[in-house]
Amino acid sequence: GFPRTLGQAKALDRICELDLVISLNIPFETLKDRLSARWVHPGSGRVYNMDFNPPHVQGIDDLTGEPLVQREDDRPEAVAARLRKYKDAAKPVIELYKSRGILHSFSGTETNKIWPYVYTLLSSKIPPVLSDEEN
Repeated sequence: GFPRTLGQAKALDRICELDLVISLNIPFETLKDRLSARWVHPGSGRVYNMDFNPPHVQGIDDLTGEPLVQREDDRPEAVAARLRKYKDAAKPVIELYKSRGILHSFSGTETNKIWPYVYTLLSSKIPPVLSDEEN
C-alpha cells in the first residue's frame, strides 16, 4: 500500500487532497503465508503463488520452462521481519487518516469476501462511468 510512512503521507498531501483511504487488516500469519508462497521467473518478472496461482510444473515457469526463484525478501523469516517493520511505520499513517475521518478499514483473509465491501464503499463515493450510449 501507499503511503507506507508518515513522510510519504505528507509528500502526498502536497500534491493532492485525499478524501478516502482504505486499510486492509489481514492477519499476520495469512500475509506471511501468502508472501512466502510467491515465486518469480527472473527473466520476465512473472509471478506465481504456490497456493492460488501455481505454475503447471512446480518450480518451472509455464512459458519458458526455466526455473523459478524465490526472492530473498519473500522467504518466511524475511517476510515476518518486513511485516513487523511495515506495521510500525504504517501505524502513524493509519492514525493520521483516522483523525481526518477518511480511513475505512476492512478485515478478513480472503479477497473475494473483502472485495464486495470495498466495492460498495467505492461505489458510494465515485459516480459510475457511463458509456457513450448511456449519455
